Amino acid sequence: MKVLKAKPYADREIFKSLNSHVADWFRRRFGGFTESQRYSIIPIKNKKNILVSSPTGSGKTLCAFASVIDHLVSLSEKGELENKTYAVYISPLKALARDIEVNLRQPLKEIEEIAGKKFGIRIGLRTGDTTQSERAKMAKNAPHILITTPESFAIVLTSKKFVEHLEGVEFCIVDEIHAMGNKRGVDLSLSLERLNYIAEKWPVKIGLSATVEPLEEVAKFLVGIDKNDKNREVIAARVPFTKKLDIQVLTPVEDLIEHENPRIEMYHLIHDLVSKHKTTLIFTNTRSATERVVNYLKDKFPVEYGDENIAAHHSSLSRQHRFEIEERLRQGKLKVVVCSTSLELGIDIGYIDLVILLGSPKASSRALQRIGRAGHKLHETAKGRFIVLDMDDLVECSVIQKEMLEGKIDKIEFPKNCLDVLAQQIYGMCIYQTWRIDELLSLIRKSYCYSDITKEDFLSVISYLSGQYELEKNRVYAKIWYDPSEGRVGKRGKLARAIYMTNVGTIPEESFVTVKLSSGEKIGVIDEGFLERMKKGDIFVLGGNKYSYQYTRGMNLYVKPEVKKAPTIPSWFSETLPLAFDSAIEIGNFRKLMREMLEAGKDSKKVISFIMKYLYVEEKVAEEIYRYFLKQHNFSEIPHSELITIEKYIDDRDNKKYILVNSMYGRRVNDALSRAYAYLLGSYKNKRDVEIGVSDTGFYLASENFDIEKILYKLNKDNIESILKEAIEKTDILVRRFRHCATRSLMILRSYKGERKSVKKQQMKSHFLIAGVKKISNEFPILKEAKREVLEDLMDIKNAKKVLSWVETGKLKVSIDYAKIPSPFSLNLLLQGHLDLMRIEDKQDFLKRMWRLYQEEIDKKGKLTDYNIYDSAYEEDMRELEEYLGRR
Repeated sequence: MKVLKAKPYADREIFKSLNSHVADWFRRRFGGFTESQRYSIIPIKNKKNILVSSPTGSGKTLCAFASVIDHLVSLSEKGELENKTYAVYISPLKALARDIEVNLRQPLKEIEEIAGKKFGIRIGLRTGDTTQSERAKMAKNAPHILITTPESFAIVLTSKKFVEHLEGVEFCIVDEIHAMGNKRGVDLSLSLERLNYIAEKWPVKIGLSATVEPLEEVAKFLVGIDKNDKNREVIAARVPFTKKLDIQVLTPVEDLIEHENPRIEMYHLIHDLVSKHKTTLIFTNTRSATERVVNYLKDKFPVEYGDENIAAHHSSLSRQHRFEIEERLRQGKLKVVVCSTSLELGIDIGYIDLVILLGSPKASSRALQRIGRAGHKLHETAKGRFIVLDMDDLVECSVIQKEMLEGKIDKIEFPKNCLDVLAQQIYGMCIYQTWRIDELLSLIRKSYCYSDITKEDFLSVISYLSGQYELEKNRVYAKIWYDPSEGRVGKRGKLARAIYMTNVGTIPEESFVTVKLSSGEKIGVIDEGFLERMKKGDIFVLGGNKYSYQYTRGMNLYVKPEVKKAPTIPSWFSETLPLAFDSAIEIGNFRKLMREMLEAGKDSKKVISFIMKYLYVEEKVAEEIYRYFLKQHNFSEIPHSELITIEKYIDDRDNKKYILVNSMYGRRVNDALSRAYAYLLGSYKNKRDVEIGVSDTGFYLASENFDIEKILYKLNKDNIESILKEAIEKTDILVRRFRHCATRSLMILRSYKGERKSVKKQQMKSHFLIAGVKKISNEFPILKEAKREVLEDLMDIKNAKKVLSWVETGKLKVSIDYAKIPSPFSLNLLLQGHLDLMRIEDKQDFLKRMWRLYQEEIDKKGKLTDYNIYDSAYEEDMRELEEYLGRR
């Protein structure tokens, strides 16, 4: 399979290639073509597969549909338009699919007006919201262009009547392909192969994406893998970034540490920016922050903001409410909308002239996607402002801004060999027809996501689906029959199609977990994703009080009040996005350059000037970053891309021993490393649990055992996977991920004979199922997939292995030192758990006091290497600080 480079065509060539009516419409409407259209229209007309990677608002959608419309108009004029589907458009969002339907009908209507006749081109929308009567109409009169989602497309491929219409498909458009780096993408990759199998001729694949890397791999995902099939040659079009970016990193105050309350000033800065623009879109990173920003602006600026011109938009709101907000945005009735991630993808939300990012978006690709919502139309400037309140965020946002301006995009990765998705798809394929087992495996291996699946894993899924694991006592029944002697498989049972159609999909259902005391008294509820991040013994805050995690039963978490111990995990932890590994490496590289300059004794003006040029930031931001790095340099040492620093710190109030690891690799990698080291540390000597805290910049371990040196080099790239599998074996995170995988693989049915099974009942059943399958085999395919999902999707074991290999080869050094107090770079590692207990003002006072302590220690000259050098002044300061930590 070849990935070919794209070339742009001149406008005159494109006009000449198009039907006269379509060409005339383009001339009247636009005068010419966008850059993305110059790369794609002629190749698509020539039935060439193509992936178009182009910024938001560059005319990608029309570059895909132009050739399709041209083809259908020409067929209609010849009287050759048949009752079949010619093009399938697949979008990850139902709202985006609805947008496309609306935006397609208008061009067709205008082309018909130019031609003075009707072409009779039918457009059909098939999503989960499509009524039964509309589906019946489409089955009778096929839409020439079918607009759908990955889940609905899988159902269509199993529908007897509709499959006949798909035999003549000539074009298949996959939009927002950069959003497919998950199990929805895996599912779609198999559905595309099923379409290839059904279609009489190879359907041309057209992939549309915002700026994405690595382009060649995404192109392979689009067309699949088959070295002997020339149909799979694909053109990868990386359209030059011509859209202007107006981006800037801002802080609301001159000094984030010394100012009394930067957060209040942040709202004044937001208000100032909003008032200077027509419509502003504000992105936060959590749903709670979204609501908080809206409420604060309405409360503090009641004249300027009210229900009529400001709104919150996030996934917890009802679909109807979100739709109403989107409609009001399109109509220009809203001055400002605050959202989390729900408006990232390219649905039409009208004119936005400013995007504000509160805090780090955690990846350059996400930042481009968000800021690209401003100036969404061609030739308009995408204007965005990062507003930052935290020192680590300040560095992070500045580096991400640098990546955006220099065109460095974090890489997308598609999960591989997901056995739960495979089980669901095999079931659907067996409903469609009976298969020879080798033919089925051959088709599956043509999917990019399953190109290297072993026959052993494939047959284990067949064994599960055909009931060979004897799970009937757990009410898991065979769904297919398998004849090993004949090498054939097919569907089993009259309800197969109904079961499949009502349980298909890859997005897990989430719910809230009830928090109770052992007496049964209800305390409140927490997000299920938050529970997934915790382990037994963790301390968290709910309703202003501290509780210790004891055990779970179904969707109930049992706790006990905890007064003395400090929180180990912040309540917002489950909602925060992890920093991209590529961006983390860029931050590490910047740290290395800063360390070199400070060690060389460079003049402050030269260093600040370097920061401004290197990160494209204003002088005020550069000065803030300089002060932060200088404090770390003078107090300790600066960790960077070639150095991990470990600080051993004892909290003398409770004699807790902390191992603070500064490893700038993003939360997913640090999650893997921390759990593996904690398991080794806990297994060494005392066999006790180790407390873990994880962030994007590093992690900490807290335990009675302080001997990190004993286990540091026992972890390596060859054994981390087996150690992590042992570490997660009895955790709630594995049970919950197993529930997700069991639901996808149809071990647990969400719906059966018209009745829905609640998440609580699903979770209860998953407890029994996981216990049952562990007795049968630790290699049971769905249990194996749950472990893979934890290690590869939730964590990032691949890059964790890379980091460990750097340590083994000496490319990455490790420095261990004792710390009287945590260094500036380590402070947030310990602080994150306390934020739920601290008022904003208290946090600010705490930071000021810490900065004073740092300066006192720096002034003393000389590095601290022993614990027995506490002086009375230090003790007095620390006693005062306890009040802010809420430990007494």
